[in-house]
Amino acid sequence: MKALVLAAGKGVRMGPLTENRPKPMLPVAGKPFLEHTVNALKEAGIDHIVILTGYHGGVIKDHFGDGSKWGVKIDYLVQPERLGTANAVGMAREMMTEDFLCLNGDVIVTHSLVASMIENFGKYGRSLMSLIEVEDVSRYGMVKVKGDIVEAIVEKPRDRARGLINGGIYLFKRNIFEAIERTPLSSRGEYEITHSLQLIMEKEEVGCMVPDAEWVDIGSPWDLLRAHEIYMEGLKEDIRGEVEPNVQIRGRVVLMEGALIRSGTYIEGNVIIDEGAVVGPNSYIRGSTYIGRNSRVGAASEVKNSIILNDTNIPHHNYVGDSIIGSDCNLGSGTKVANLRLDHGPIPVVIKGEKVSSGRRKLGVIMGDDVQTGINATIDPGTMLFSGTRVGPGAKVSGTVGKGSKVH
Repeated sequence: MKALVLAAGKGVRMGPLTENRPKPMLPVAGKPFLEHTVNALKEAGIDHIVILTGYHGGVIKDHFGDGSKWGVKIDYLVQPERLGTANAVGMAREMMTEDFLCLNGDVIVTHSLVASMIENFGKYGRSLMSLIEVEDVSRYGMVKVKGDIVEAIVEKPRDRARGLINGGIYLFKRNIFEAIERTPLSSRGEYEITHSLQLIMEKEEVGCMVPDAEWVDIGSPWDLLRAHEIYMEGLKEDIRGEVEPNVQIRGRVVLMEGALIRSGTYIEGNVIIDEGAVVGPNSYIRGSTYIGRNSRVGAASEVKNSIILNDTNIPHHNYVGDSIIGSDCNLGSGTKVANLRLDHGPIPVVIKGEKVSSGRRKLGVIMGDDVQTGINATIDPGTMLFSGTRVGPGAKVSGTVGKGSKVH
């Protein structure tokens, strides 16, 4: 069986993180998110994967190539315009000559779920969709079921209620392509795969499965942090780099070749320090933290529960908590990232001019690439800084700051 992975979208709500890379290539637990998906498919016995690319698709193709490094065969399709999920799936008609697995490139998938869906399909021979139970179905669209059969798909229910929603992982029969041809344009101006499924349901049953594992749909930056925390829970210790004397390590740590932990540093795992990165002296690293290739966390700096991309410097006397820091950034001495409101309430973030709740009690900064701060700069909780931003010495910054801005 082949798998089709939909990875063409830009991820507009991810803000500065996707300015220079597609959303599925954002790092989670030391790897691009999409790499975790490829590994899960391989473990489930799927060794032929088709990836649908679009926005910055070359980044995906350059990373995975033909897939041989991961023990799979990877082919690529390009979606020139993002016209919805049904349009995306329909582009694979010539490549998918048999029944196939299909999944969104921004959801957590486990090999056990994939294997269970394949087993279920083999038993009943009907199309399948994964479902997830959430507290508020009005944010997503509700799926009504009877046992393990989908009865109806309600696009935008008015009532806020607990219920089942589409989990973004499907097992399709070939008749999905005929349904896609008859799928109308939605009110959002897209061709929706849920409409295609409803057309199939007029003639035959569509099954459903609710996985036990936690579900995360990476639609916003803080979702990336949650996915990162989940994947880091399975971390296995692997020390390949250099550890100087008087370093204290508690918990599971991965230290890649060429990385260095300097004297006086205290680390509480789960932590990944990638190739060429330098930590210390006298640094404090804790929580689910990833420090990217050739990045540096220097003297008397603390990093907690954060994702630090490649070639970034957090050199001395800094605090970074519950944050995502882009590549090629530099924090001036004394830069502090606040990650908690005084009332301890959920932290709001301004996305596309709209203030939305992150739902997180702790959230620091979402920082794009090539951002620099001066000494003693202060960054408020829930701040988003787009690429090229310059924050002056002693300046305080909050809200969403556009690309190339200067804050004094």
